[in-house]
Amino acid sequence: MNLKRTFKPLILVLIAIIGLQSCKEKKEDKPQQEMAAATTEQDGFVQIFDGKTLDNWEGDPNYWRVENGNLVGEVTPTTLLKNNTFIIWKGGQPADFELKLEFRIAEAGNSGINYRSERIDTIPFALRGYQADIDGKIRYTGQNYEEKKRATLAYRGEKARITSQENPDTPGSLRANVAKNAWQSREVLESLGDSDELKTKIKSEDWNEAHLIIKGNKLQHYINGILMSEVIDDDTVNRASKGHLGVQVHVGPPMKVEYRNIKLKNL
Repeated sequence: MNLKRTFKPLILVLIAIIGLQSCKEKKEDKPQQEMAAATTEQDGFVQIFDGKTLDNWEGDPNYWRVENGNLVGEVTPTTLLKNNTFIIWKGGQPADFELKLEFRIAEAGNSGINYRSERIDTIPFALRGYQADIDGKIRYTGQNYEEKKRATLAYRGEKARITSQENPDTPGSLRANVAKNAWQSREVLESLGDSDELKTKIKSEDWNEAHLIIKGNKLQHYINGILMSEVIDDDTVNRASKGHLGVQVHVGPPMKVEYRNIKLKNL
C-alpha cells in the first residue's frame, strides 16, 4: 500500500476543515460594536453621539458632560439658569430626517429636543424653533412646542394644522397671536388619543425612546413607538425647513436629564 497516496487526501480534508473552523471562530468573535455599526449603516441611521466625548457638540460645560456613556444635562443649586441652555450638534442643519434617541429625566426636570432651529446671537447656546417637549412630571412630554416663537403647536394627543396669523405685517404680531402659551392659528384635525391615557405609556424617571419623523411640513413625535403629536405646518411666514439640532436644560429648580443612543437619518 502507498501510504503517501492514502494520507495526502486526508491531510487536504483536515486542512480544509481546520480552515473553515477558524473562519467560523473569527466570525463568532467579531466584537458586538462592529455588528451594531453594520446594522446602523444598513438602516441608514448614524450615531451622532459617541458615548465617550462631546466631540461635535457645543454647549456650556457647567451644564453638560458625558457620564456612564450618557449625555448628561444637569442644573445644580449653584448653577441655576437665567435662560434655557442647549447643547447643539455641530454636524449640520438637518432638513428632512428621522431622529431616534433614549432619554431619562428626573421628576423636577424640564428638557426637550430642538430641531430646525436657529441660534440666538444675544444668548449663549440658545435655540429658537421646533421642540419635542420632555418633562419629568410628564405634563408636556410628546407635544410640539416652538421655543421662543409660536409656543404650543400641538398638545399631546393632537394632530394639528398650523396657519399664519391674519395680519403678519403687524408689529409684534408673532407674540400677539399667542394666548395661554399656544399659537392661536391652529386647528385640531383629529385626536391621536386621550392625553392622560397616552401619558401612561411614558415611563417616569426611567428610559424612554423618542422617535421624530420630520419631513416637509409634517412633524411627528413618537414616544415608545406611539404617535404623541403631529403638526402639519402650513404657516408659510413662520415655519422652518431646516436648522440646528440640540437638547435642552430649562430654567427652574435643580434637575438632571440624560440622553443616549442618539441616531440620525437624513431623508
